[in-house]
Amino acid sequence: MTQDRNIRVFFVTVPRSAPAPGLMVGRFFILRLRAIQGFLHTMTRPDDATLKKILQRTKTVAVVGVSLNPVRPSYFVARYMKLKGFRVIPVNPGHAGAELLGETVRATLAECPPEVDMVDIFRRSEHVPPIVEEALAHLPNLRTIWMQIGVQNPQAAAQAQARGVDVVQNLCPKMEYQRLFGELRMGGINTGILSSRL
Repeated sequence: MTQDRNIRVFFVTVPRSAPAPGLMVGRFFILRLRAIQGFLHTMTRPDDATLKKILQRTKTVAVVGVSLNPVRPSYFVARYMKLKGFRVIPVNPGHAGAELLGETVRATLAECPPEVDMVDIFRRSEHVPPIVEEALAHLPNLRTIWMQIGVQNPQAAAQAQARGVDVVQNLCPKMEYQRLFGELRMGGINTGILSSRL
């Protein structure tokens, strides 16, 4: 009887507006997970000086997974890089042979010119390893592997770094160029997000 009374007191003392314990645990878990992800991203993100050096030294970018659709982020990023003076080599087997931004779309990185010194990847994270392997095998002047926002693969990154290649993950070169070279007029995170969706 005492145990039953204690249980009743427990439920009476919990405010009706309070979330269920399971929901509280779920929210706590999600918040902790996001905090851990943010911490890990901060730990692996190159500092601004490194990002700026990469963008200043890069001359020819192979954009893997680029779309011919002008409203897709991959197209807009490729076009922006082209406007900033980079030579952009589009890579997409589904559009091989087509013309984009003054270049012929290649089916693979093996078909790209040897002067490519950066590969920008617009593919899912699980597709990154073979792309990195192909880049390391066929691009003698490769200096940077850049994975777009939402794209990360630690194993592929380690493989490239072991070969002396710089790796950037989960960032957009267009947004970083704008941020580092003072082209963002509105400031703040929202500007970068909007620019990545154009």
